[in-house]
Parts: sequence; structure tokens; C-alpha cells
Amino acid sequence: MLEINFIRQNIEKVKKACEERGVEVDLEKVLEIDKQRRELIRKSEALRASQKRLGRENLEEAKKIKAEFKKLESELVEKETELKRLLYQIPNIPFDDVPRGKDEAENVVIRKWGKPRKFDFKPRDHLEIGEHLGIIDTKTAGKVAGTRFGYLKNQAALLELALIRYAFDVLTSPKIIKKIADSVEKGYANKPFMPVIPPVMIRPEIYEKMARLSEKDKDERYYLPKDNLYLTGSAEHTLGPLHLEEVLEEKDLPLRYVGFSTCFRREAGSYGKDTRGILRVHQFDKIEMESFSLPENSRKEQDFLVAIQEYLVQSLGIPYQVVYICTGDMGMPDARQIDIECWLPGEGRYRETHTADLTTDYQSRRLGTKVRRKGKTEFVHMNDATVFAIGRTIIAILENYQEKDGSVTVPKVLRKYLKFKTIKY
Repeated sequence: MLEINFIRQNIEKVKKACEERGVEVDLEKVLEIDKQRRELIRKSEALRASQKRLGRENLEEAKKIKAEFKKLESELVEKETELKRLLYQIPNIPFDDVPRGKDEAENVVIRKWGKPRKFDFKPRDHLEIGEHLGIIDTKTAGKVAGTRFGYLKNQAALLELALIRYAFDVLTSPKIIKKIADSVEKGYANKPFMPVIPPVMIRPEIYEKMARLSEKDKDERYYLPKDNLYLTGSAEHTLGPLHLEEVLEEKDLPLRYVGFSTCFRREAGSYGKDTRGILRVHQFDKIEMESFSLPENSRKEQDFLVAIQEYLVQSLGIPYQVVYICTGDMGMPDARQIDIECWLPGEGRYRETHTADLTTDYQSRRLGTKVRRKGKTEFVHMNDATVFAIGRTIIAILENYQEKDGSVTVPKVLRKYLKFKTIKY
């Protein structure tokens, strides 16, 4: 969330950010409640001072002050709760160079890599390829679990495991990480990532602190009422709170984590959209990066995470484009969002496969994650980014590496993890 002092001093800037992001918040009410809260704090402090002066001399007066103080304390809790509720509705302030726009149509392509392959036959989509090879089964999944589920079978299951192992090998390699970090800035922090298998369930209050659970998107989440837990929609939802209420040391930053988990989404707002195959499903596996950095390095850190994404997609030999997401299409905690869209021959277009979110101190302020610097503390900056959304990466491999006879060639970098070079019927 934004700091209340920042909102008071930059109210027009905050109003503009809300407008650009299509968020309606009563900012006048925010300021009024904040004013009332500060007045209650002033009165409470004055009463405390009076109580201290009286000591044990006038017990009757001390009792009155104590009762009044208790009443003020109760009112203060109410105001702080209401203020927090409103602050949680205010989005992060987008960086000045973020494209201004209402929706995905106004996103901006930054660069492209690779040329889409020219086939001497009509390319099939991933489901046709997968069904022919017996490696994707949505029909049985539909009978067992309903729509938007799928089985990965045979070589597709092994391909997933190969992608996981490859990703973890790259992100934990000091040599590769140094090479990628140097490509962003010579000598930039080349610390590799710590591998993590995080929980796939999360408490509601922690989900809210991550700014990934609100009235607007609650329908997108799977809730387990008996346990008061949500199923996570991505690994970073439980990677982000790794340093909940902690003060980190400056010398230890950046702290970087790579996590693998199964993810769950209702796809509540996508009725009738991408229902074919495994592109948009309720359950999928994903590898994510989460990073904690010094504020002055957070933008560079995001560029570094995007460079890792590009390194991985290039190593798979899949054409892609890097896209700057506009204000109206960004996630609420993001100050800057960059996506990668891979070319899918079966659809004849680029589709989003990776996201990199720079959230500045928006999440860390809620989580209470700070860094100690020269005797003082300040909130760290946080970044998260996709390594592989496994299902979508498999789709891109199947469609880009398909052959005329219906087989699929395995990308070279994955072959050392597999006992086959080609997926055949």
C-alpha cells in the first residue's frame, strides 16, 4: 500500500494514478479519516501525559482519565481499521515511463526475438498435436474434474519435469547468473537464486498483505472455508511473505528465490475464452522468481529478471516479443509490468507466457519487510517474475517444434534430462 504521508503530500498524483488504472477510491474520505485518526492520537497522548502527572495523587481523576483513554483507544482502532481498508484499495503509482492506456490494446511492444517458423504444412494447435501423440487428455479430465482441466501424459509429463530441472539448474548456477547480470550492467549483483517449494495454501490476511486478494478478485480464488485458507494462484503469493515482519541486513540484498508450485485459478472472468486445450485452466504448475532488493536497485533488478526470462525462452528457440504493460492493464501492486509473449503457430499469434512485476515497497509495507541501513530501517522493494508457466511453455514447444508427420522435436537444452529427442506417436 501507499504510505499515508505520501498520499497527503501527493493527493493529485494519487488521484491521477487511480484514474489511469480504472480504480475508484474515495480519497477525500481517506484524508478525513486520517485527520480524525491523528486527532485521536493527539488526544490519547495528552491523556497519557495527564495520567502520568497525576500519578497516585488523585485516584478519582485518574479513573476518569483511564476510562476516557479506553474509549479513545477503541475509537482509534475503528479509525485505523477503516483507514487500512481504504488504503488497501489504492493501487501503486506507475512509473512515469509506463505507457498510459485503458486496456491490453494499448500495451507497447518493446522488442522481438526470433522469426516465426515457416511451415510447409498447415501447423496444428497444441491440443490436436497432444491428442494425436497421446500426451494431452482433456476429455478424460473433463469427465473426472470438469472443464478447464487436463492430463499431461507420457512424454508431456516428462517434458514438464525436464523444464523444472532445467529452470532450477539455470537459476542456481553462479556462472549463468553472472553472465545474465552482466548483460544488464557489468558487475551487477550476480547472486544465484535459492530453490524453494512453497505452500500452496495461504491465510486470507497474508494474501491481502500480498495485495493479491481483494473484493474485486476474490471470485478468482479458491477458498476453503473450514480451514480459512485460500489455494494460491501463483508461487510468488507464498514466496513474497518469506520475510514477513523481518528486518534484513543491507549486505544480504538482493535476496532471490525460485519456487515451484501447483497453482489454482477459477478464471472467473474468462467465460467462453480459451476453453480449448490447456492454455487457460483451473490448475497448472508454475516456476516463479521472487526478489527483495534495495529501493535504488529495484528497476535494475526487474530488468535482470526479464533478462533471465529472455535467456530461457531464447535457449528453447521460441520466438517471442517483450511487451510494456499499460496503466489500465497492470496488476494493482505493480509500478511497472513487463510481459513476454511467445509465438504460437497453431493460433498464428503471440500469447502471454511470462510476467515480471516490480511492486516497489507496495507489498513490503503491508508485509513489514524492511532493510537496516546506517542504523535506520526502510522498506525493501520487491519483484516477482515467471520462470515457466509449465503448461503454456509446453504448448509453445509442441506448436513451434511440430513436424509434418505429427511428431515433435525436443529443444536441445532439454534433451539431457530426457531419454528421447523426438515425441512420436
